Amino acid sequence: MKLPVYLYGHPVLRKISEPIAPDFEGLKTLIDDMYDAMYKSEGVGLAAPQIGLNIRLVVIDADPVSETFPDCAGRKLTLINPVIEVLDGDAVKRTEGCLSLPGISEDVARVEHIRLSWVDADFNPHTEEISGFLARIVQHECDHLEGKLYIDHISAIRRQLIRGKLNNIVSGKTRVDYPAKYAPRRR
Repeated sequence: MKLPVYLYGHPVLRKISEPIAPDFEGLKTLIDDMYDAMYKSEGVGLAAPQIGLNIRLVVIDADPVSETFPDCAGRKLTLINPVIEVLDGDAVKRTEGCLSLPGISEDVARVEHIRLSWVDADFNPHTEEISGFLARIVQHECDHLEGKLYIDHISAIRRQLIRGKLNNIVSGKTRVDYPAKYAPRRR
């Protein structure tokens, strides 16, 4: 199934997601479909709100950026009901983009050392300390589960400077080369 990526302005991106129970019907198929959508859109992570579902599910395959960020080599994660604990260190600014915000990238400050707890697709529990760029990817994707976008972490001045691009996404003027769902038209 080709899942569309929901774009900026769609209300589903601003809702807090619900936990997933082990009896969630069709979960494994949904996970496969999310990986497929992520790969087709050339992303390294995708959260369920980005495909229109407000559930606590994230898929990540960070290997494509491992040449630049070696900590990402071979890192493929399916995160169900993830919980992040910030461990230590100063926030570091790096450029981020998002499949739901095509054509925009901004510098975002995030810590680079976290403890992540989650269950996998078989509902086996995991806890791992994660550092570096992978920690950034995890935080970015988990923000989606809280109804947050990376642009919520930039200054009001930067948001004002990209307002035209944001408006173009909302109005459907921004085109992408992957299946996408634009915000509903206001009447």
